[in-house]
Amino acid sequence: MIIIPARLKSTRFPKKILYKINNVPMFIATAQKMSKIDEVIIALDDEEVLKIAKDFGFKAVLTSKDHESGTDRIKEASDILNLNENEIIINVQADEPFIEEENIIKFKEFCSMNLNEDVFMASCYKNISKIEASDPNLVKVVIDKFDFALYFSRAKIPFEREDYNDFKGHLGIYGYRVKSLKEFCAFKSSNLEKSEKLEQLRALENGKKIKMLKIATKSIGIDTLEDYEKALKIFDHAH
Repeated sequence: MIIIPARLKSTRFPKKILYKINNVPMFIATAQKMSKIDEVIIALDDEEVLKIAKDFGFKAVLTSKDHESGTDRIKEASDILNLNENEIIINVQADEPFIEEENIIKFKEFCSMNLNEDVFMASCYKNISKIEASDPNLVKVVIDKFDFALYFSRAKIPFEREDYNDFKGHLGIYGYRVKSLKEFCAFKSSNLEKSEKLEQLRALENGKKIKMLKIATKSIGIDTLEDYEKALKIFDHAH
């Protein structure tokens, strides 16, 4: 199952999920693409957005406006839906309308093979340039030789005392079983999570393992108005 968390009042780009991609709201464009792969539920926080989702034929659940992260929102949705504890949920952000279907299919298979007692969550990364690594809106990840995440940051990591050309950009796509989701949301919001505004750090700070899948993608996550305008030019989509 794919659950898309859709929060209306984004801090850096207010109401971004309503901006148009191919003449439909961004979160709908993402949902339409994901519905070709699996059942889609939209977890949202606003009556107006709920009506839009239903008008486009999507199943949606209304969740609290007070959640600190998309994962917290998905947990409430899973409670409302009364999902089985072993159900695998793929969390695709509402601001990822350009993520390729084949990559989500690949990630879904990766989750089925890897989510076990030793792997708490799964996520994705792509190789990025040194210049891209300097952008605080593009989250970086460093991983160990077994493809587990060591740390995520908005800062350029690792720090270059010597020349380094293996920077990895994190993609906001997650996979977890419902029982891990419940455990994650029972943890208090961590200091690292609050500092970087990155929810996945809550898992790492509590000693949990996040398995990372490398993908090749041209997708652009829409974090700012500049990202949106850049993406429209690259993908030649109409406002």
